[in-house]
Parts: sequence; structure tokens; C-alpha cells
Amino acid sequence: MKQKSNSKRASFFEKWFLNNRFSVILFNLLLFFLIIWVFNKISFVLNPAWVFFSAILPPVLLAIIQYYVMNPLVDWLEKHWRIPRVVTIIALFLLVIVILIWIINTIIPIVQGQINALIKNWPHIWDDAVNATQTTLRDPRLHSVRGNIDKIVDNTQKTLFKSGQDAVNATITNISSAVSIITMIVMTLLTAPFILFFMLKDGHELRPYLTKFAPQRWQDSFSKLLYDINYALASYIRGQITVAFWVGVMFAIGYTVIGLPYGYALAILAAFLNLIPYFGTMIAFIPALVIGIMTSVPMFIKVLIVFCIEQLIEGRLISPLVMGNKLEMHPITTILLLIGASAVWGLWGVVFGIPIYAILKIIVSRVYNYYRKASEVFDDEDDSTTSEKTNLKEN
Repeated sequence: MKQKSNSKRASFFEKWFLNNRFSVILFNLLLFFLIIWVFNKISFVLNPAWVFFSAILPPVLLAIIQYYVMNPLVDWLEKHWRIPRVVTIIALFLLVIVILIWIINTIIPIVQGQINALIKNWPHIWDDAVNATQTTLRDPRLHSVRGNIDKIVDNTQKTLFKSGQDAVNATITNISSAVSIITMIVMTLLTAPFILFFMLKDGHELRPYLTKFAPQRWQDSFSKLLYDINYALASYIRGQITVAFWVGVMFAIGYTVIGLPYGYALAILAAFLNLIPYFGTMIAFIPALVIGIMTSVPMFIKVLIVFCIEQLIEGRLISPLVMGNKLEMHPITTILLLIGASAVWGLWGVVFGIPIYAILKIIVSRVYNYYRKASEVFDDEDDSTTSEKTNLKEN
């Protein structure tokens, strides 16, 4: 009788705790939040590590981005032409130096002049836009919406003025932080090339080296995990940079053809903001629209035509050809992720939210698949599916 009762108790415990999917999920969530609580309590111990990590992060990130851009060419030349990696790396560094010298001597003076003129004339452009809007709203047919739009314009002006005043005050009161930022930029530019050189030289040996630290029976899975993470990051970074480059080129050509003032500056702004998926190009298009409508109505129409042609070429040709759907992310997921990441981490969340999500998605899916195979929680489901398959074969 005792043995029967013990077996019943054991089966009850296994059924409702060990092999119950809901209980396992709750237990894992409890452990997850318990770990977060513990790390929060010992944050004073981790502060030096965070300071160290934040100091080395900028040059490492810059080197990683350049690595994913240059590494395919280094691998291809080594594989097909037997050219040593060091020779290709040195040649690429010299080519980058030549391109930078050409940009500094040719493009930067033009862009700098346009940016300075745009900054100088932007208050007048904005005032002209406000006056034109108010003149349009004096039409009796628009009397019902005049008050709301006037409030929007006034609130926008106050917000811009307050933001500019806060930025000036913050700059004046935080001279030390400005100096530290400049120091960080200088150190990043000085150290990133050295990190990049050794990453290009020995980066292909990193995955086998890290795989050795995993247990013997997990090394194959861990190596595949590292490969998937590397592939996702490489696809995203190369794709975003390539698309942003061609977006800048298309806008520069389009604005030059129609004769839009400050065209090169607006094209470079569009290229940088295009690194933000879905929203970047639209944000960069607003100044072009304002300048176009302040120039003339035909120029405004031309700017709209340039934008439509650029969106058509980017959406139908460049993005599908370069990006595809390698991250397998639905557009709604991307938009919600950008909104949430920007709310939590600001600009850094917008830039790095998607690649971090891609990495976590790969890790979680791998852990979940391993758990499905190793745990008995899904045995009933597997047995039912196998029995259904056998019944189908028999029928």
C-alpha cells in the first residue's frame, strides 16, 4: 500500500510540476526575474565592469561595422586568388585613406558650405513657411481649421525654441562631458583601425576558438549558433549600409537634376537617417519638402517626384536585392520594436534594436528547440503527432 501511495504521489508531482508545460514556464520566469533582482542588488559591484565595457564599446562597434563591410572581399581574394589576408588588408586600408583624402578635399567643402548656409538660412526658411501657411489659412474656406493649425505652429515654434535653449544650456553647463565626448571620439578613431586590422586578419579563427570552451557534446550546436548570429549581423549591417549609400546617391542625383538648394547636404542626411528602417527616409524628406515649397510650387512638385522615384527604386529593386528577408522579421514587428527601443534607449535603441533582437531571437529559438528535444514536457505532443502520422500511413 505504501509503495502504491508513493508511486501516486510521484506521478502527481511529475504530472503537475516536472512535466507540466505551464509550471515549467512559470518557474523559468521566476528564475529570470530573480536573477535580475540579484544583479540589481549587486549593481555597485558591476559598475566598474560597465564603465570598462562602455569605454571599449565605441571602437569595437566601429571596427565590427567595418569588418562586415571589408571581410567578404578579403575572404574572396584569399579563396580564389590565394592572396594573403595581410596584403589585402593593407591594400584596403590604403584605399580607404585615399578615399578619405578625396572626400575631405572634394565633397566635404561643398557639403560644409551647404550645411552652413542651411543652418544660417533655416530660421528665414521656417518663417517664410509659417507666413505662407498663415496666408493660405486666411482663405475664408479654411476658417474652421485655422485656429487648430495656428496652435500647432505656435506649439512647434515654442518646442523648437525650448529645445534649442535647453541644448545651449546643457552644452554650457556640461563642458566636462563635452570634453569627454570629444576624447572618446578621438580615441575611437585612433584605436578602431588597429582592432579592425586584427579582426580582418584573425576573425575567421574566432568561431573555432570560442567553440572549444563549450562542452564536447554541445560544440557542434554552439558553432552553428555562432554561425547563425554572425550571418544575421553581417546580412543586416551590409544591407543597411549598402541601401543607405544608394539612397544618398539617388537623392544627390535627383536633387542636382532638379536644382534643389542644399541638395548634397539633404542627400547625405537622407543616407544617414536611412539607417533607421521605415522612418529614416521620411524624417529626412521633411526639410527637402520645406525647402522645395519655399523655393517655388514647381520645385515642390519636383521634390515629390524625386521622392516617389527614389522610393520606387529602393522598394522594388535595391532593398529586395540587397536585404531580402534575411532576418525573417515582419514589418509590424520591426515598427513596434523601433518604437519600444527608442522609448527605452533613445537613439541607440533605434540603431541597435533590430540586430540585438535578431541575436536574441536566434538564441531563444535554439534554446527552445533544445528544450523540446531534451525535456519530457513535449513527449505527449510528439507521441500524438507520431501516432497521427502512423495512422495516416496505415490508412
